Amino acid sequence: MSDQAGFANALRDRLAPCPAGLTTWNGSDPAARLAVYRNNVWVSLIDALADGFPVTQALVGADFFRAMAQCFIAAQLPRSALLAEYGADFPDFIAGFAPADPVPYLADVARLEWLRVQAYHAADADPVAPERLQLALSQPETLGQWGLRLHPSLSVLASDYAVVALWAAHQGVGDLGAVDPSRAETALVLRAGLEVEVIRLAAGAAGFIQQVLAGACLGAAVEQAMARAADFDFSEMLALLLRTGAITDLVPPEQAAS
Repeated sequence: MSDQAGFANALRDRLAPCPAGLTTWNGSDPAARLAVYRNNVWVSLIDALADGFPVTQALVGADFFRAMAQCFIAAQLPRSALLAEYGADFPDFIAGFAPADPVPYLADVARLEWLRVQAYHAADADPVAPERLQLALSQPETLGQWGLRLHPSLSVLASDYAVVALWAAHQGVGDLGAVDPSRAETALVLRAGLEVEVIRLAAGAAGFIQQVLAGACLGAAVEQAMARAADFDFSEMLALLLRTGAITDLVPPEQAAS
């Protein structure tokens, strides 16, 4: 094992012995210095996860969350120097973490929170120019052949659980006690200006967004949306996307997928 690998293993495993050959600049005990450094690393990583997944922590309590976070850290140290990028695999870890089984929606709430982190750090993009939008709307006979480019921060999470209501209740919106966690919900996550929004989508709206993200033209996306919900309202969907600045460009018919 290389010196670097041995040191990394000593950081990951709190019971691991001090690597052979480790020295300190002032002659102090390397094992004692390593213990302090290791503790600081673990506390920093646990705190980073708590900052990125505050609702996940609130749902199970700080003690349970921090114990679960320690198990995750032992399995996976950061692969990037940016702490903001740490936690991408935490939701999947939670899904396989047996002690969390009594809270079956916990992993999806964590997935929603991670999408919020990603949205916050996503690239900027200006909303579509009004004249560009007007060009497409002025040609109703070909409107369905156009496609949409959506903001880099935008994503959709379809869950078997009430992830939007659970998340919103922890922001002071709605009564947590009135939430039925078993009700399936789909979340739209995107950054509008400097704020990351979480919006509950109806079945048709969710189907529309998913089709657009897959590259479908408007006609095909609307068709799929109406197949999921006959009351899908394209005008309402378009208004939401425009209000949040989610549309960054239009794809002309010759470039859009059918």
